[in-house]
Amino acid sequence: MTVNLFDFDAEAMERFFAGIGEKPFRARQVLRWLHQRGEADFDRMSDLAKGLREKLRALAHVAAPEVVGDSIAGDGTRKWLLKVDQKNAVEAVFIPESGRGTLCVSSQAGCTLDCVFCATGKQGFNRNLTTAEIIGQLWNANRALGGAHGEQRAITNVVMMGMGEPLLNLDQVLPALRLMLDDYAYGLSRRRVTVSTSGVLPGIDRLRDECPVALAVSLHAPDDALRDRLVPVNRKYPIRDLLAACRRYLERAPRDFVTFEYVMLDGINDSDAHARGLVKIANEVRCKFNLIPFNPFPGSEFRRSGAERIRRFAEVLQTSDLTVTTRKTRGDDIEAACGQLAGDVMDRTRRSPPGALRGIHAIPELRS
Repeated sequence: MTVNLFDFDAEAMERFFAGIGEKPFRARQVLRWLHQRGEADFDRMSDLAKGLREKLRALAHVAAPEVVGDSIAGDGTRKWLLKVDQKNAVEAVFIPESGRGTLCVSSQAGCTLDCVFCATGKQGFNRNLTTAEIIGQLWNANRALGGAHGEQRAITNVVMMGMGEPLLNLDQVLPALRLMLDDYAYGLSRRRVTVSTSGVLPGIDRLRDECPVALAVSLHAPDDALRDRLVPVNRKYPIRDLLAACRRYLERAPRDFVTFEYVMLDGINDSDAHARGLVKIANEVRCKFNLIPFNPFPGSEFRRSGAERIRRFAEVLQTSDLTVTTRKTRGDDIEAACGQLAGDVMDRTRRSPPGALRGIHAIPELRS
């Protein structure tokens, strides 16, 4: 069986080339061909010796998830459906803005965490994505957007905020992150790569130690009683411990703050009292808040907070000199808006009704 070179970060690629009797610089050459030039055909890698190309054909292959759907919204948001196996597909979304372009990628097919406002969690979990399936979302998008052959870079930021909990798949996520940062691959800065978590504390510490990038935390409540209901992982890792992990993370983070994501649920977590609770949290860790208007999905028990309620909630935070952004809905006409990112997953946990195959997860927007 041949190896998929998309599974290898720089260190793993060098080990592979050493194992076949080649020098380390050959690994760097192939990284550039794969990730900077978007080339998957060994015979087109013109600066590789013929003998090496023959070795690679015999021992390796290059495979990204197959694009089986490609939609563009009226606002320019673009969504790809990517087949990862015979039963599962995930989606990646590109959000263009003036001076920047953000790609949201997935880390799992489905999710184990069962957050009550997220349809992905309600549908259950099938499996982790491989490094090749994660980095392949960026590779496909880069090629589709014309950024694989030396043109001006379309993708300036990557956020791991699609389907799944990235910190429950770090063995595969970390090599993908290292490729995003590698100057021989995508060359993004640590400030422009963001990992979002619902609060898996061991993963926060491991990410801090092995590959610190910008961190976003799905908070959604100012106290344990409410967060236990909305984000069940809080029962294992309560807010007090989460904030301590965030403080540890900031010791090595490329930014001097953590972004707290907060979905606005009408009558649930959107009162002035809830906002004042967030002010207390901000006194314990340097942070900014990203308010996300909820997008209902079939079977959801929640409604979106009204525009005036969201404005007032933000005002309470801003009065305490906190940085607050409120999500603009992007790509809703192709179901790529916040709370609408979807993938086809086989539901092994049977949380969803028979025959349901759609999963969604929010795409919070972060500023550089």
